[in-house]
Amino acid sequence: MSDLPKHVDIHEEGPREGFQIEPGPISTADKVKLIEALAETGLHHIQACSFVNPRLVPGWADAEAVVESFTAKPGIHYTGLYFNGNGLDRAQKYQDKLTLTGSISLTASEGFTKKNLNRTHAENVEAMKRQSALHVARGIPVNRVGVMAAFGCNYQGDISPAQVISTLEDGMRIAEETGAEITYFSLADTMGWAAPHRMERMLGEVRSRWPEMKISLHLHDTRGLAVANAHAALKMGVAQFDSTVGGLGGCPFAGQPKAAGNICTEELVLLCEEMGIETGVDLDALIEVGRMAEDIVGHQLPSELIHAGSLDAFRRKAAH
Repeated sequence: MSDLPKHVDIHEEGPREGFQIEPGPISTADKVKLIEALAETGLHHIQACSFVNPRLVPGWADAEAVVESFTAKPGIHYTGLYFNGNGLDRAQKYQDKLTLTGSISLTASEGFTKKNLNRTHAENVEAMKRQSALHVARGIPVNRVGVMAAFGCNYQGDISPAQVISTLEDGMRIAEETGAEITYFSLADTMGWAAPHRMERMLGEVRSRWPEMKISLHLHDTRGLAVANAHAALKMGVAQFDSTVGGLGGCPFAGQPKAAGNICTEELVLLCEEMGIETGVDLDALIEVGRMAEDIVGHQLPSELIHAGSLDAFRRKAAH
């Protein structure tokens, strides 16, 4: 395990990812309560809201009210999701609280691009050119190329490393044309098709093409393999992950309304701790926030850890 990172950077997406899919309604006050509680756990990146069309994602119709209401803690990067110029305009009003960075977001599956964004891949490439250029013109850095459905798609089937590399190449061409400086790739297992052996192959082939590029992973636990996939990635040196407290969320356009959401933040932290990898997160505090999240949504969340408790808590009991 010589490639293990010493420290893993966790980007918490529970508020945005979770409340976009809950049948709700979730009150603005509860969203704010969760964001502020997460900020007390040692996490340094929290995706707090989504500036998307409220007709398509009604759970985030109150994005502005949430951002105006939470108290930002120094040293934490709060972000908001958006897909177009209108969303960027909304987010820019809160630059005092939100960290704004652009992303060239593409999809390795034409079928999912259509379902998720109602665009063809070619149309999405053109949209990303416009969006990247808009960010650069406004002085907002564009440092990421993201690929959704990077391991498989419910509408198109298996996705090969060659398809992902082709999609990343499209993203890098957009960056070159618009003057964006890409510092990392994000590969998303949007519909839970990854397995450890496929993770190893995908990471190996992407790294073969771009040996120096950092890679971040966005793993969904749709079929129960998210932690196994994270373990495989950690052994290959991946040091940045998106996750959601309690396993909140899921993709509203994946065609699986009862599927689990992202890899649970607390289970990712536990995995790292047991492997000797630092995260800077207080796991017991995070578990309590997971229990809070479960109370807020009013139903059981996928996380096993918020019900079982951390190993260290039991180690402390056993020592007395």
